[in-house]
Amino acid sequence: MFFEPALIKGTLVKRYKRFLADVILENGELVTAHCPNTGAMTGCAEPGYTVYLSESNNPKRKLKYTWELAQTDEGDFIGINTHNANKLVAEALNNKVLDSFSSARSWKAEVTPPTMTSRFDFAIQHDDSTSFLEVKSVTLNRAGKGYFPDAVTTRGAKHCNELAQLVRSGIETSLLFCVQHTGVTSVHLAEDIDPNYAKAVREANEAGVKILAAACKIDKQKILINHEVPVFL
Repeated sequence: MFFEPALIKGTLVKRYKRFLADVILENGELVTAHCPNTGAMTGCAEPGYTVYLSESNNPKRKLKYTWELAQTDEGDFIGINTHNANKLVAEALNNKVLDSFSSARSWKAEVTPPTMTSRFDFAIQHDDSTSFLEVKSVTLNRAGKGYFPDAVTTRGAKHCNELAQLVRSGIETSLLFCVQHTGVTSVHLAEDIDPNYAKAVREANEAGVKILAAACKIDKQKILINHEVPVFL
């Protein structure tokens, strides 16, 4: 996924009210950008971080800037926009980047399987079967280890439970952690933040749900999924 037009560089003043961020642009202008991330964003929204914004020309938008990337003091890039995770996975499926999904022939987004109540991010068509994939964006970094979630997610636990139900009925399912932080080399469960979610993931894994993680190459021009990383449960 390439950023076109080019992102606008600035310095983060603060993130507040979940969806707002004040940023000083390089020309000294103070702007308020939309923050497309509902999580706690621990370690991602430190005042003084270099940030990159996209700009919309839509006159109907209340805020014309969207916060896309942050860069830590150590130089690591973080993908702030959680909506990009599904776009990145779609590209990876199309380009056969991930070995775990090399048999995918086509896919549909936001599909609710029969007898289920949750919509899953992808229904993937293989030669003679359909599998389901749920994607989660990981940005919480603790000493090079990525953790999910960064806030309690009842919805995430429900997804895990229904993925497990599908597996028990004979349908292949996967949970993929999309790591949008270049300082992260593995993924772990943030049991201290949400023990119920950690329990749900482990139970899904025991039922046969494939638990996977993929890392991204990120810079101010682009974000691309480029390789799988280990998940520790």
